[in-house]
Amino acid sequence: MNFDYTDDQKALKEEARRFLASVSPLTVVRAVLDDPGRGLDEGLWARIVEQGWCGAAIPESYGGLGIGYVELCALAEELGRSLAPVPFASSVYQFAEALLVAGSEDQKQAWLPRVAAGEVVGALAFSEGAGVLRGDRLATRFAHGRLSGVKLPVTDGLFATHAVVLAAGTDGPGLYLVDLAGPGVSREGLATIEPTRGEAQVTFDGAPAEPLGAPGEGAALLERIHDRAAILLAFEALGGADRCLEMARDYALERYAFGRPIGGYQAIKHKLADVFVANEVLRANAYYGAWALSTDAAELPVAAAAARVAACNAYWLASKENIQTHGGIGFTWEADCHLFYRRARHVGLAIGATRDWKRRLAARLEARLAAEANQESAR
Repeated sequence: MNFDYTDDQKALKEEARRFLASVSPLTVVRAVLDDPGRGLDEGLWARIVEQGWCGAAIPESYGGLGIGYVELCALAEELGRSLAPVPFASSVYQFAEALLVAGSEDQKQAWLPRVAAGEVVGALAFSEGAGVLRGDRLATRFAHGRLSGVKLPVTDGLFATHAVVLAAGTDGPGLYLVDLAGPGVSREGLATIEPTRGEAQVTFDGAPAEPLGAPGEGAALLERIHDRAAILLAFEALGGADRCLEMARDYALERYAFGRPIGGYQAIKHKLADVFVANEVLRANAYYGAWALSTDAAELPVAAAAARVAACNAYWLASKENIQTHGGIGFTWEADCHLFYRRARHVGLAIGATRDWKRRLAARLEARLAAEANQESAR
């Protein structure tokens, strides 16, 4: 099995890197950070929409390009490398996937072309604050076509036009599609470690909503959506982690101490070697996840959890050691190291904390081993 991009996919990836280097340098990220409450770069988002990236994995029958999930993974890797301050992850990895996983044919025909065209910016609202998400603890409720409750934090909730919301219904947890510009919806920005993600508290007070998927299946559907998003976010983390390693390596080669580059000292060598190993573990798991996602393989749940855990660990380590390698200057606002550290911490929490995904991975591996044992005994 060849775990690598094809020549066409490599060409797409290289073109995406050149494009983002020209339109999304780190100065764009800093401009968003320097403007509290802004949360994104509108011009950059328009340019990305023009490229058709929002519809990369959306089938042509629903207005997308339909070029495939591996190609979307390649784009995600480059977006992560550039730290592009746009709502791509929320709108494409989560909102669009929610429609593909749970939407009816009419809902897909109505909404997916608008997502692909950038007319709709989507978000996934599931969290209700600190703590483990459980269906029996949901305070947000849906009844008689109306939604009431509070969701926070909602990534890109400040400027999303629509959201898929997890709420308790009469038959149990369900997913509901809401127009965030409609009546009964209010939003308030939240101060977080990563201001380029447009985090918000979204309050629903009798907001009109329509069910997405079968009643009572919201928790299971959300798990499937998160599995798919986990793989795409793993590629964003891979792009960011690789860039952190490059930054640390370059600085270690040009910074001199006691007459020689600091990269010649074991303390630095060992840091960078640890980052390299973690990045390669992430790469292997991400590529495996891309295969599982693109083929809708039975291994997808395990592959997604493994990619998620590897992504959180590797990106955090790379961003942390990048700062350490830069020494005192690495902690300053002027250095770019903190930009990647911020994003790493956000990626590590965006769809659930690492510890929760470790538990999920362990449970899925146990279930698979039990199923294999039962098959063996049946023979």
